[in-house]
Amino acid sequence: MTEPPGRLARLLREDRFVVTGEIVPPRGASADPVADHARGLAGYVDAVNLTDNPAASAHMSPLAGVRFAHEAGIEPTVQLTVRDRNRLGLTSDLLGAWALGARNVFCLSGDPLRIGDHPDAATVADLDVVGLIALARGIRDEGVTLAGKDIADPPRYLIGVADVPLAEPYDPAKLEDKLEAGADFVMTQIVYDAERLAAWADLMRPRGLFERAKVIAGVTPLRGATQARFMDERLPGVHVPAAMIAELETAGDDAPSVGLAHAVDLVAAIRAIAGVAGIHVMAMGHDDTTRALVERTGLFPRPA
Repeated sequence: MTEPPGRLARLLREDRFVVTGEIVPPRGASADPVADHARGLAGYVDAVNLTDNPAASAHMSPLAGVRFAHEAGIEPTVQLTVRDRNRLGLTSDLLGAWALGARNVFCLSGDPLRIGDHPDAATVADLDVVGLIALARGIRDEGVTLAGKDIADPPRYLIGVADVPLAEPYDPAKLEDKLEAGADFVMTQIVYDAERLAAWADLMRPRGLFERAKVIAGVTPLRGATQARFMDERLPGVHVPAAMIAELETAGDDAPSVGLAHAVDLVAAIRAIAGVAGIHVMAMGHDDTTRALVERTGLFPRPA
C-alpha cells in the first residue's frame, strides 16, 4: 500500500503532535461562512473536518465545504455518514471529495434522525460504519469498488473513525472492529477529564491500539456553565467535573476565559498521556478561541 499523501498523514507518521479543527457548513448556499472560518483557522490547524449534517439537521454538503477549505489553504477531512447514503452514494462521494481536495475521510454512523430537523426522514444505513471503512480501504488499497469495478486513480485517504472512550460502560470491541476494517486514526468524543482518558489509554494499550492507529483527543473549550451542564447531561460519554461547572457558574461574564484556561491545562495533561497523537479542537465556530488555545498551549506555529 502506498502511504496516504496528505499533511495530516505525514505529521502523524513523523510522530508530530497534531492539531485539527472543525467547520460546520452553513444552513445556506453561500460559500462565505466556510471560507471565512477556513481563513480564520489557516496556520493554526493541520487539517479541518467538514461535518456532514450534524445533529441530523440539513446543512451544505461537506463536499462543498471541502472545496472552500482547500482553497483557503487548509487540508480538508471530509466527514461521511452512512445514515444518509447507500453504498453507491458513498462511493461517489469518496471519489468526489478527493478530487475537491480532501485527503482524509472520517467515517461515522451519523446522529439519530429523531434529534434533528427531519425526524420523519428514512435512515439509509445500507452499510454500517465498519462497512464504510472497508469500502474506503478497498478503494485505496485495491483500487476497486464493492462491486469489484476498477477505479482509475483511486483516492488514497487516511481513514478516521470516532470513539467514545469515557462511555459507561465502554466496549473495546466496537473500536477494534473499526480498526480491523482499516481505520488509521481515531478521534475521541470531547474530553474534560484527562485522568479518565489516561485510564482508558491504559486499558487499550495492551490491546495494541497505539500501534494500530493514531489517537486524537477531542477538546472543546467551555464558554459557560449552561453549556457545561448540557454537555455533561446530554452528550453520551462526556463528563464535565462538577468543580469545573461550579467555577464557570461563579465566573459570570468571565466564563469563556475560565473555560479557555481549563482547556489549556487539559491539553497539557493530554500531551502527557503516552500514545495520544494530537487534539481535535471543536470550538463551535469560535475561531478566536481555537487560535488562543493553540497559541497558549505552545502548539503554534504549526509545522511547515
